[in-house]
Amino acid sequence: MAADIDGIGPRLTERGRATRARIVQAAADLMFRQGVAGTSIPDVLAAAGVSASQLYHYFDDKQALVRAVIAHQTAFALDVQARFPLDTPAALRAWRDAILALQEQRNCTGGCVIGSLASELADCDPQARADLEDGMARWERAIEDGLTAMRDRGELRPDADPAELALVLLTALQGGLLMTQVRREPTPIRVALDAAIAHVESFAV
Repeated sequence: MAADIDGIGPRLTERGRATRARIVQAAADLMFRQGVAGTSIPDVLAAAGVSASQLYHYFDDKQALVRAVIAHQTAFALDVQARFPLDTPAALRAWRDAILALQEQRNCTGGCVIGSLASELADCDPQARADLEDGMARWERAIEDGLTAMRDRGELRPDADPAELALVLLTALQGGLLMTQVRREPTPIRVALDAAIAHVESFAV
C-alpha cells in the first residue's frame, strides 16, 4: 500500500486510521518497555487486539511498523516540548522540573521515547537512523526557537548561539536520561540539566 513516512495512506477511512493508530500506540508502548528486538509482531497483535491480516494491511513488515513508531514518538516528544517553549529563564526551570518529576514518577525507568529507539537502531538500521536523526533535529529546532526569542528580546547576549545552546540542552537531556535509567535515581538528569541551563544563563544580559 502506498504510504507516507509513517505509513498513513491517503485512502484510509476514519475507522482504518483509528485501527492503525491503535496498532502504532500498542507497538510504541511495547517497544518503549521492552525494546524493538524484544517486541514481536504477535506481541503487538495481542496488545492492539487485531489480527495479523489487519496489521499487514497497514504495514508491509516490522521495519515499516518501527518507522511508524518513530514518527509517533517524535510527534509525542514535540507535543510535550511545545508546552515548554524555553523562551524565558523561568520556562527553562519549569522544563527541568517537569522532566525530573516525570522520571521520579517512572521510577527512573524507560529513558527517552526517541533516545531509547536511537540507542537500539542507529547502528543497525540506516533508514530508522535517518528518521531518528530527523526527529532529533526537529526537537532541537523547537528548543532553538525559544532561545532565539530570548536573544531577539535582548535577554541573551548577541554572541549567544541559539543552535549551539539548543544542542547543549538536548544532549544534556539525552545523556542525563540514559544515566538516570542506568542508575535508577534522578541525580544524573538533575545535574546534567542544571549544568546546561547554567551555561545558557551565562549568556544572560
